[in-house]
Amino acid sequence: MHLFRTPRGPVAQHDGRYHALYVAWDTLAARDDLHAILLERLASAPVVDGPTDILAPIVSQEVWAAGVTYWRSRAARMEESKGAGGGSFYDRVYSAERPELFFKAAGARVIGPGGRVRIRRDSKWNVPEPELTLLISAGGKITGYTCGNDMSSRDIEGENPLYLPQAKVYDGSCALGPSILVSEAPPPPNTAIAIRIVRGGVEVFAGATTVSQIKRELPSLVEFLYRENSFPAGCMLMTGTGVIPPDAFTLAVGDEVEITIDGIGMLRNTVTG
Repeated sequence: MHLFRTPRGPVAQHDGRYHALYVAWDTLAARDDLHAILLERLASAPVVDGPTDILAPIVSQEVWAAGVTYWRSRAARMEESKGAGGGSFYDRVYSAERPELFFKAAGARVIGPGGRVRIRRDSKWNVPEPELTLLISAGGKITGYTCGNDMSSRDIEGENPLYLPQAKVYDGSCALGPSILVSEAPPPPNTAIAIRIVRGGVEVFAGATTVSQIKRELPSLVEFLYRENSFPAGCMLMTGTGVIPPDAFTLAVGDEVEITIDGIGMLRNTVTG
């Protein structure tokens, strides 16, 4: 089942049909029993046309992110920060019990499908990072999955690991969508997470990984995030990236970024400065 956020409210897709749900998004996102309550509501929810104006699947939720959860991201972070003496930090985080977790965006700052993500004006090395993103209830239960784009300024982060918030958190640095896959089971290990970047109609980068390459267990990431934090409306958690363009690549204004996850859909955004 897929849950879309639209200007008229949440819309659920199930068995090939779309149903309007007359309930607040935050009310749904906070529930531990999201899958069950959606099935219950679909019995009486009116059938509607498929949504054409899709918003980011988030309202009051915060977006957090996990770092160094793939071997590829470990290697990239070590390489970009070795000049600042931080290379070994990421190797240790990759193997440590405690994950790297950081705040990414408030709900109001998240870009939706078709929107414009940004590169920082004071950065010269910028990349998108395709990430499986979790919807987590107020009680700490994973209830859904979506596509995420964790825009990152690699030169700022590489200059000093303490600059991570500036490299990761700024206007237009986070995109989510197009929908929430609401499921009681996690995506299969062979679920593909792919990215494609198009510049002037020409593909300039493409890559893919699978959910099986995530080193950490998803419930463990959630447990660490919720240890000393409360999220009354639920939370979104990006789970890290296993696909990073080569060091010689940087995004340019006008690039089209397409992130696709099997079973969820495609998140497409345009890059602006």
